[in-house]
Amino acid sequence: MTVTLSATLAANEDIERRRRAGERVLHLAFGEAGLPVHPALRDRLAAASECNGYGPVAGASGLRAAAAGYWTRRGLVTDPELVVSGPGSKSLLYALLLAIGGDIVLPMPSWVSYAAQADLVGSRPLLVPAPSGEGGVPDPDLVTEEVVRARAQGRTVSSILVTLPDNPTGRLASPATVARLVRVARELDLTIISDEIYRDLVHDPDLPYTSPADLAPERTIITTGLSKSLALGGWRIGVARLPENGHLLRTRLLAVASEIWSAPAAPVQEAATYAFGDPPELTERIARSRRLHGLVARAVYERFVEAGADVPEPQGGFYLYPDLGHLRLGGSAEITKLLLEEHGIGVLPGHAFGDDPSAARVRVAVSLLYGDSADERLTALNSADPLRLPWIADNLDFLSTGLRELSQSRHGTAPRPRRALVPAPCRG
Repeated sequence: MTVTLSATLAANEDIERRRRAGERVLHLAFGEAGLPVHPALRDRLAAASECNGYGPVAGASGLRAAAAGYWTRRGLVTDPELVVSGPGSKSLLYALLLAIGGDIVLPMPSWVSYAAQADLVGSRPLLVPAPSGEGGVPDPDLVTEEVVRARAQGRTVSSILVTLPDNPTGRLASPATVARLVRVARELDLTIISDEIYRDLVHDPDLPYTSPADLAPERTIITTGLSKSLALGGWRIGVARLPENGHLLRTRLLAVASEIWSAPAAPVQEAATYAFGDPPELTERIARSRRLHGLVARAVYERFVEAGADVPEPQGGFYLYPDLGHLRLGGSAEITKLLLEEHGIGVLPGHAFGDDPSAARVRVAVSLLYGDSADERLTALNSADPLRLPWIADNLDFLSTGLRELSQSRHGTAPRPRRALVPAPCRG
């Protein structure tokens, strides 16, 4: 088995190296929320700095109760005993793969770490395309055929994973599609893992949202965290909501967790307990974040549409998934290389998400366009019209110019020289 650095982390490091060397690179490759920490959370973390014990493997009782309340307020009554915390939802997803066992059905495309984690635990993922116009879920009409075929070959297929809303496409699966997928999961006796870390960042709060746990609480696990909604990626905290009667799974999950991370960091748990309580100042911060992500994602979407790309309109989070196949400049790797090396635009190739390498699809993350300093990012968050802020407007103009020149490159037009840019040393 060959283990390589995560595509998102590798791209981020490469782009930061280029920027430190003086290149101007528009950083659209990394899914970091790109916003400052709320002062109330900093205060909670500082107040808990003397908490240095290991604590329970499942997480502190206060945190588990707060997370249970978070889901209950969203219509999913939750038993705190069926909540498990870990150092990020990414770690929890890995531990769940180990605890459940067997092969897993994944949507295609899907977040880079799902298939990589499956490979690490010896699970062979079944990649099933998402329905047309949707993202984050494997097409229910195709899942049965794939699972039946795999089982006929002697494979044990145990679970299916969805992302609501999705990374990389920025789309939210419709309630009808989720309902169809739940029916298929019941027929095939599959555990559903629903990654809902972007749930609170659906751009339109009135857009219908259905979790598989709404329809199949007996077989659905939900994972979430605070790295996206509250921009706490570096704090590493996540929670999992296990199915009804999921006590045996809990035992297995805790056994895995006890050998990998022992317990989540105690001070961060204290801050997370506060955050999952939905205090007004944090719900307001999330609402502002949701608005900013939506406005900038829409503006970037319009730039790609102007360039002739086929791109689904983003509905949640801070991602887009444009298809530049109309340019006939190669597949995702070739397009990604051209954008970075010739036009100073850093994106991720679609094949990193399990997509067809010959397709010219790329994943675009807009959340590092908000500014290079905490002051700029906070100004963007609180602005009535963030698209008019000089640094955001300049980034959007740079993107438009790069996409226009990429289109012209088919006819031999030389790219413009990129002016140097030395960014702030830390985005935190």
